[in-house]
Amino acid sequence: MNKINAIVVGSGNVGLKVIDVLLNTNDFNLVGAIRRSGEPIAEYPNIEVKKSVDEFSEKIDVAFLAIPTREVPKQAKEFLAKGIHTVDSYDIHSNILDVKTELAEVAKKYNAVAVVSSGWDPGTDSIVRAMLIAMAPRGMTYTNFGPGMSMGHTVAVKAIEGVQNALSMTMPTGAGVHRRLVYVELAEGASRDVVENAIKTDPYFINDETHVRFVDDVDALKDVGHGVELTRKGVSGSTGNQNFMFKMSIDNPALTAQVMVSSGRAATRLQSGAYTLIEIPMVDFLEGERDEWIKALV
Repeated sequence: MNKINAIVVGSGNVGLKVIDVLLNTNDFNLVGAIRRSGEPIAEYPNIEVKKSVDEFSEKIDVAFLAIPTREVPKQAKEFLAKGIHTVDSYDIHSNILDVKTELAEVAKKYNAVAVVSSGWDPGTDSIVRAMLIAMAPRGMTYTNFGPGMSMGHTVAVKAIEGVQNALSMTMPTGAGVHRRLVYVELAEGASRDVVENAIKTDPYFINDETHVRFVDDVDALKDVGHGVELTRKGVSGSTGNQNFMFKMSIDNPALTAQVMVSSGRAATRLQSGAYTLIEIPMVDFLEGERDEWIKALV
């Protein structure tokens, strides 16, 4: 079996978990990781680390972009232009279609594949929502997240000037409505009012009820556990009162990483272009032969 040569870009919470997942698969070969510093990763000292993909001697098939969401479009284009497939976990829902369209143009030009917004939400939850709509086309779906840490929101707060450290918690209030609790360590000399306003007007927070609390030690509060509950009540044909529920409680970075790696596998089986998870055949995410999975699952 020819293994898929992969690199991990970034070594934060998700990047470390992507490395863990890759080391526990049979069809990937982890070539190394990219860090701005080029320094070894303390948790994985034997993994080769470079500052640029051009420094690796082996041909790279897939780059897993475990980087802040707002950096994804630029970096993805750079890898795609080298003919390397990319997988990201872009999570600003309102911009996903625009990013997909933008990356599709580059991917097709260089015969590569970009899997956009791979993770559990957006990502596998999107697949579940799509399936529930197929089962009951008319109706309503409610998604309740948490309680738990939102990685995307936390990274967004950390990027705000005047923030030393931060944690954003998602608290469900029911019927798909959420409250954001943001804990902030202020940088020296920063203004509480300025930082709080910047958080509440950021695209990640502007549509939710957001409470900002200033603390001395954010790390004392951190827990990467999260969860989701999807419910749909709808109509199949003319028959109403069809009720469905999907619920999970998970380690946020670990599940995001697992879905990203599965998406990287799918990327090698797709025609060039950009895809979200709902556009990819489910069997393409699975390790092994398609016919074997059909026999096992159908």
